[in-house]
Amino acid sequence: MLRSMFSAISGLRAHQTKMDVTSNNIANVNTVGFKSSQTVFQDTLSQVLRGGGQPAADRGGTNPAQVGLGTKLAGITTNWTQGATQSTGRSTDFMIEGDGFFVVQGPGGEQLFTRAGSFDFDANGNLVTPDGSILQGWVADANGVVNANGPVESLRVPYGAMVDPTATTAGSITGNVPSDVVDATSFQLGADMYDSQGVLQKVAYNFTKTGDNNWDVSVVHSDGTVLMAPTGIVFDAEGNLTTPAGPDFELAPFTPVGYPSWTNEVTMSLAGLTQFGGANTLAAPKPDGYALGSLQSFTLGNDGTIMGVYSNGLRQPLGQLALASFNNPSGLEKAGNSTFRVGDNSGVAMIGLAAQGGRGVLNAGALEMSNVDLSEEFTGLIVAQRGFQANSRVITASDEILQDLVNLKR
Repeated sequence: MLRSMFSAISGLRAHQTKMDVTSNNIANVNTVGFKSSQTVFQDTLSQVLRGGGQPAADRGGTNPAQVGLGTKLAGITTNWTQGATQSTGRSTDFMIEGDGFFVVQGPGGEQLFTRAGSFDFDANGNLVTPDGSILQGWVADANGVVNANGPVESLRVPYGAMVDPTATTAGSITGNVPSDVVDATSFQLGADMYDSQGVLQKVAYNFTKTGDNNWDVSVVHSDGTVLMAPTGIVFDAEGNLTTPAGPDFELAPFTPVGYPSWTNEVTMSLAGLTQFGGANTLAAPKPDGYALGSLQSFTLGNDGTIMGVYSNGLRQPLGQLALASFNNPSGLEKAGNSTFRVGDNSGVAMIGLAAQGGRGVLNAGALEMSNVDLSEEFTGLIVAQRGFQANSRVITASDEILQDLVNLKR
């Protein structure tokens, strides 16, 4: 049989594979996080008809005469370029901008990796993929602290979860009291505090000028009860606070009296308070402490932190998403459902925080679309079709030659 026929058969097989890969790319043109693939061909072993010869004194060297035996598939490579961004507005849609993969727990507890960031909640509050794989990360403790050095675990957002109230223990006053006002001038500043049971207590900070560079500060409840008796504070000639002493400029702690559910001390800091000529710019940043609350919603930061928003105004981390990177992403094995598993040539999964160690940043409310280029794929279809067609013509021509050979004897 003619070698050309078998070479053409290998060409048919190779171009059929190219058609398969191209058709799969086109089928996934709208698949979230899909990465297109390309086929790479290489020639097979060649038959040596005449070996090469070295140059001699009386003649030159000769090159080998070789006939190729066709083509074969060298590999199917993956295009890891970034896909287009599609804004969805869903808080559970996450997109990786840059390198990296989401870590999910698949069926049977297998650790898988994906670029598709379309997640939702299951009945237990877990963040899951459409096929039920659970998103992995680090869960925050009761104080909102995330330990990213520990093992990853399933992430969940416990909607409706209650957070216990916390009493106010510290407050602060900043800004400027005007130096060019007469003695006995007063300024008042309102603030909200919480007692040991989380009950809102409205208070006022009162400033009264008692002399040059001298003021009295007191804390009064909205019902008129004096919580902290007037305490003198002193500024120097340049308008800087000298009493109480720095660096924290804290007044002596006071314990509210007359309120059975308010048993803790409260410390007031005057750091940042000045006395310059001009307007009154006193401000009271919200003191610590909060009432009983329940989880209402969450937001995602670019570093993967899931920040819970509670009904009492508290914002506290619930957990942090984990991202994985690989030395050779092309060595990953496709596991279906837009996921990958560690392959023999991918290297180990390096799991860590977003925006660190070469891993990309996260974007909430958006998805990464497929990076398939239709114009390139349709061009690939034409190339595959013509390659298949040309190889089929070689088989036809080889068959006609064999027919002529058979017809030599009638």
